[in-house]
Amino acid sequence: MYRALYRKWRPMTFDDVVSQPHITTTLKRQISEGKTAHAYLFTGSRGTGKTTCARIFAKAVNCRNPHDGRPCLECDICKAADNGTLNDIIEIDAASNTGVDDIRELRESTVYTPELARYKVYIIDEVHMLSNQAWGALLKIMEEPPEHVKFILATTEIHKVPLTIISRCQRFDFRRILPEDIKARLLYIAEQEKISLDDEAATAIARISDGAMRDALSILDQCMAVSDNITVSIVSEVSGTADRYALYEILDGIAEGQSASVLSDIDKLYAASKDMSRLCDELIFQLRNVMLLETSPDNEKLLGCLPDELKKLQEIAGKLTLDKTLALLDILQTTGDSMSTASSKRTALEMAVIRMCGVASKREPGVSDSAVSELNKRISALEDEIEELKRTGVRTSSASRPERPAPKPASMPQNPEPEPEPVQEPILFPQWDEVLERLTEVNPGCAGALSESRGIIYGNRLMIEVQSEFFLSLFKKPENAKSLRDVVKEITGKSYAIGARCIKKDTAATPGEDKVAELMEKARREDIPFDID
Repeated sequence: MYRALYRKWRPMTFDDVVSQPHITTTLKRQISEGKTAHAYLFTGSRGTGKTTCARIFAKAVNCRNPHDGRPCLECDICKAADNGTLNDIIEIDAASNTGVDDIRELRESTVYTPELARYKVYIIDEVHMLSNQAWGALLKIMEEPPEHVKFILATTEIHKVPLTIISRCQRFDFRRILPEDIKARLLYIAEQEKISLDDEAATAIARISDGAMRDALSILDQCMAVSDNITVSIVSEVSGTADRYALYEILDGIAEGQSASVLSDIDKLYAASKDMSRLCDELIFQLRNVMLLETSPDNEKLLGCLPDELKKLQEIAGKLTLDKTLALLDILQTTGDSMSTASSKRTALEMAVIRMCGVASKREPGVSDSAVSELNKRISALEDEIEELKRTGVRTSSASRPERPAPKPASMPQNPEPEPEPVQEPILFPQWDEVLERLTEVNPGCAGALSESRGIIYGNRLMIEVQSEFFLSLFKKPENAKSLRDVVKEITGKSYAIGARCIKKDTAATPGEDKVAELMEKARREDIPFDID
C-alpha cells in the first residue's frame, strides 16, 4: 500500500532530524549519560519535528543497544516501536482526549510497570487542548511520577500551557526549518524516489512550506502525482501559487500605480484557479525582499529569491521609497489577516491592490516636479541654518528674511484691573419635578431619598437641598451621583456641577445670593462638594 512521503521518510534516528541540532545533540547526550528527565516539553510551529523527536527519544531511551544516544534500530524494542506495536510507548492525542477522565485513566495506568521496555513513555500531542480540570489531574502525576514513567508533551501553542506544567518539564523550542535544509532534503528524497526535481522547483517548495518539512513533503507528493519531472510550473499549479514572473508584473504595476493592469493580472490568476490567500502571502514575501533591498542592499543572504530574480526586485525597489514599501506591506498584512472571514477573497485582494496603487503613486494635487525640487532646496537651506544656529548661536541668513516690524505699544494702563465677572442670581431649579420623575425610572432608590427636596441653580452649579441625611450617603456613591448628573443633563441639555446638603424644614424657599454662597461653601466643606465624579 502506498504511504505518503512525510510518513515514509519520517526520521528514524536523531541524525536524520533536519535543522534541530540544538535539540538532538542535547537529547543524545542525556541518553548516553543516563541523565534523562522525567518530563519534556517540545514546542514549535507545525512540521518542525516535535512528534518525530518524541518517538525517537522514546525508542532510544528503551533501546537495548544504544549507540551514543542513538537507537540501534535492530533490537526487538526498536522494531516494535517502529511498527507501533510496543505497548510501553503510549501516544495520546490531547485534541480528542481533553477531559479529566482521560487523564485520570492515564494516571491510573502509570502504576503498572513496563511490559518489555525499561520505561513507559507517554507522548501527549497537542497538549494545549486539555481542559482546566485535565491540567490539574496531569499536574498531580507529573509532580512525583513513578521511576519507570516519562512524559513528553508536544504543543504548537506554548502560551496555553500552564506555568505549573512548564516548570516541571525540560523545555525544547523547535525552530522553523531553514529553506536550504528543506531544499537539500527534498532533492535527496527525489533522488531516492527516482524522480526528477528541478532545482528551482525545490527552492519554490521550500519557500512555500514556510519552515515546515511535513508541508514540503506533502507538496512534493502532490507534484509526483502530476509528473515524474517536476518543474517550478508544476509546483505553482499544484500549490495554487502564482508564477514568480506574474508576481513581479503585479508588483511592477503597483509601483507604477497602474491599477487597471494589476486587476487584469489578478483576474488571469483567479481564472487559473490560483488561491487568493496564497497570492497575498506571495506578494508579502516578495515585498519583504523589496524592503530588505531598500534597507540592506548589500546583504543578499537575507533575501528569499533566486539569483535571476534579484535584478527584477532591484528594479521594483528603485520605483518605491521605503515609506511606501512599508505602507504597501501594511495593507497586504491587514488584508491577509482578514481574508479568513472575507466573503470574497478575490474582492478583498482587489480592494487591497487598488489602495496600494494609490499609495505608490500618491502626490499632492497640483504640485509639479519643479515645485517639489524647489521645496526640497528650501528645506535643505533651513536645515543648514538650524545646524549653524546650534553651533554658533548666531543667525546666518537673516538677510534672506524680511524683518518683522516691532509691535507698537498699546495705549493701555500698565496694570489693568481685571473685569469683574457678571453677578448671577440664585434661582430655584424650575425643572426639578421632571428630574425627579425621570430619576424614578432610572434610579428609584436615589429618587425616593429626594422626597421634599429642591434644587437651586447658581451659575453653572446645582445644589440639592434635602431634608434627610440618608440621601447624602447615597449621593457619595459614584453610580448614584452619575445617574443624577445624566438625568439633569438629559432634561436640561446642560452639564452642572452638583452638590448636596441637608437643610431644616423651616429654611426659606428662595435664599438670597449671599445665603446661597454661604450654603454652597458650607456644602463644599462639610457635606458633599461639587464636581463629584
